[in-house]
Parts: sequence; C-alpha cells; structure tokens
Amino acid sequence: MAEHNDSSADTPEVDPTSPDRPGRAMRIGFRRPVAKTAGTVATTTRAARRRSVQHPVRSTVTLAAVVGLVATVAIPAFAAVRGETAEAQTLQQVAASNAQSLVVGSEAAPAALDRSGFTATTPEEIQKKKDQEAAEKAAAEALARRLSAASSTASSSSSSTYSDPIPLVAPGSGLVRRPLMSFNNFGTPYAGHRGTDYMVGGGTPIYSVADGTVVASSESGPGWGVYVKVAHNINGVNVTSLYAHMTYGTRAVQVGDTVSAGQLLGQVGDTGRAFGTHLHLEIVVDGTYVNAENWLVTNGA
Repeated sequence: MAEHNDSSADTPEVDPTSPDRPGRAMRIGFRRPVAKTAGTVATTTRAARRRSVQHPVRSTVTLAAVVGLVATVAIPAFAAVRGETAEAQTLQQVAASNAQSLVVGSEAAPAALDRSGFTATTPEEIQKKKDQEAAEKAAAEALARRLSAASSTASSSSSSTYSDPIPLVAPGSGLVRRPLMSFNNFGTPYAGHRGTDYMVGGGTPIYSVADGTVVASSESGPGWGVYVKVAHNINGVNVTSLYAHMTYGTRAVQVGDTVSAGQLLGQVGDTGRAFGTHLHLEIVVDGTYVNAENWLVTNGA
C-alpha cells in the first residue's frame, strides 16, 4: 500500500548549497557590511570628540568629590585623636609639675575650747536657761517692790479698816507683852490683809502676847504656813492672837498647852504665802479684827 504525501509531491527540492536558498540568503545579508555615507561618518566623529572631551571633566569632578569626602571624615577624626592625646599628656604634665604636699608639724595641737561659761548646748536648753533667769529676776523685782511699799507705810498710821483699839489694861501692867524683842512694823501690805507684819530676820524668837491656851498649832496653815493661835481672857474680854509664817519645826507648843505672857511659841520664817521672813500677827477682840500694833501700843508693856 503506497503512502500519500502531499508535501513531498508539491514542494520542489532545494539544494542546500544553492546560493538562492532563503535561509542562507538572510544570514549572509545580516553579516554583510553596510556602506557608510559621508554624513554618517561626520556625525560619528563629532560624537566621539564630545565623549573624549567630557570624559576627563567627569573624572576630575569625581576625583574632587572623593577627596573632599575623605578630608571631611578623616581630618576631624585625626584632630579628635590628636586632641585627646594632647589633653592626656597635658594633664600628666600638670599633675607632675604642680604636685602639692601638706606638712603638719608634729608639735601642733588644736586650741582647747573653753566652755566653762556655758552649760547649755542646744537651743531648747539655752531658752530654758533664759526663761529661768527671767523668772528669778521678776521674782526678785516683785519682792523689792513689796518691801519698798511696806517700808513706805511703816511710819504711817494703822489702816482704817480695823476698829479702834480697845483699852484692856494699863500699859506696862505686864498683862500684855510684845511678841518680838525687836521689830519693824510696816502696817498692812495689801487690801484684805487682816494682820500686821513685822519685818525681822529668820529665826527671831516669837513670844505670846498674854496668858492663854493654845487653840491651833500647825505646820501647814492656809496661807499662814507654820502658825500658832492662842486664846486669851484679858479683864473679862475674849482676845485671840495668831502668829504666822514661822520656820518649819520651830513650834514650841501644841494645841491645849497653857502659856503665859512672853512664853516662847516659835521662830520667825517665811513659810506659807510670805515674801521674805517676817511675823504676821493677828489680834481679834470679841470677834473683831483690830490693828495689832495699835492694840500693843494701847495695852502692851
């Protein structure tokens, strides 16, 4: 059975070596040099010249940029390194050339701080000391004012707050005696004061003004401090005498004791509400307070 091939029958054979083969003609045509005209040659020459002129300029600009970049980065770094090295060397040289030394004499000793005049070391202690000194000064001034006021009234007449003296016995009869061997009467130092104060030194003996019986004897009377109170009957008249501000432990009599005129009762002091040593003497006649000094002048020895 014969094969039917349309392509072999219709296509003529072509010699591969034939110059008319299409494929060969195309390849040969691609490699065949093309003839150049005079205009083309001129254009090419000018372009080559421009490239030859531009190439050195471009290279110079590039080289300058690179050199500038290197200088910008390298010079500060070099300066910094050199500066650090110079600074370190300078500090060492300064330390070596300017070295100092301290020489302390073996005999030197700090001066002693004298605190003999000071006892307070803190602000609180100093303020406390100042307050204490101020209080003591104020108390001393108050006492001086009271003593001055008492002295100014010593020569004056007795206070009118008392009733008139009541004559009980003739002066010098021996029935009434003064409580002190010596005295300095300064009257009534303040309003409401019911007795007469006699300024004498502490420890001065105090005697009973008349015969009588002890009705009170205490170490802590209300405002009186150490005191003794004696009841008397003088010519049928009831009289009481009170002796206040005695010294502690000097009372010589107790309640119920019978005493005679001029008998020792105790010693002068400043106990109770007293400002300075003195005797506070109260005389009551038939229930009425009288001026003690006036009563003694009228009836005393």
